[in-house]
Amino acid sequence: MIRVFLEWLESKPFERQVLILAVTLDPIGFAAGYLIAPEFGVDPLVGGIYGLVAASLPISLWLMRHTE
Repeated sequence: MIRVFLEWLESKPFERQVLILAVTLDPIGFAAGYLIAPEFGVDPLVGGIYGLVAASLPISLWLMRHTE
């Protein structure tokens, strides 16, 4: 299933690929950080911000892969 998604994603123009990744990964990262943060004694909003930073890692790797 991941392979099908990656093939579908690569068939799109590069600008749309980045937008699709940001629209899907950022909310997931924020929600995960928001929900997990209280277990580590961190404010949920701060955890959400940490989740956004963590969600930007796959997008950065995607960008680095395509700059070669």
